[in-house]
Amino acid sequence: MFRPSLAIQSGMPEFAAAVAQLQPVAAPRWVRWRETARAEYEAGLVPAAAGALDLGRVMAWLRDRLPDDAIVTSDAGNFSGWPNRFLHYRRPGRQLGPTSGAMGYDVPAAVAAKLVHLDRLVVGFCGDGGFMMTGQELATSMLEGVGPIILLFNNAMYGTIRMHQERRFPGRVVGTALKNPDFLALARAYGAFGASVARTEDFAPAFEEAAAHNGAAVIELKMDPELITTRTTLSELRRQAEARQAQPAAPE
Repeated sequence: MFRPSLAIQSGMPEFAAAVAQLQPVAAPRWVRWRETARAEYEAGLVPAAAGALDLGRVMAWLRDRLPDDAIVTSDAGNFSGWPNRFLHYRRPGRQLGPTSGAMGYDVPAAVAAKLVHLDRLVVGFCGDGGFMMTGQELATSMLEGVGPIILLFNNAMYGTIRMHQERRFPGRVVGTALKNPDFLALARAYGAFGASVARTEDFAPAFEEAAAHNGAAVIELKMDPELITTRTTLSELRRQAEARQAQPAAPE
């Protein structure tokens, strides 16, 4: 049984209105913590250089490019760290994500969002594994004549599972490598706009062309498989795991 220190019986609007009338505390104990947390957050929005295709810089460009009412959908997977870390959400109802981390959510969600909001830009983010589960919903998009833009992060693996393999069993890679089709050709086979991007400077022109296209679009991002998250690499994960395993066992 839970016993509160101070029980307040109130509706949320009434409580918020009452709190708004309170005088601010001169020096709340969490001011320094809040300032530190804010500084860390803002520092995290600055991408670090990361190879020919710098996904951090790509997301930072999108952060400024997307209109306030754009709808962003996302699949499950490590790739989602890039939009989740670098994008901003300026209004309610802008982001759609999978419940309980279910893969295969993104493309159907992006198509559905565009069907409901024809006047809003819809951008979907998915990995190659998630796209291969439900990417055929592009056919629905073409049938209905609606056009979300799908950003497809291609690292030829189930990245999240591979990350856990390297953390727990370094070097023992099982069932996570993918043999993908030509995504550019696949998009065009559906009748959608297709582009494949391997360099940072090529993303903006490809995105603008996709946004101007009257219909669905797929932009493949040919990412470095080593970049398993926004902050570390597969090689670093393996090195850390091997170092832990090399340590002598604690005496019983």
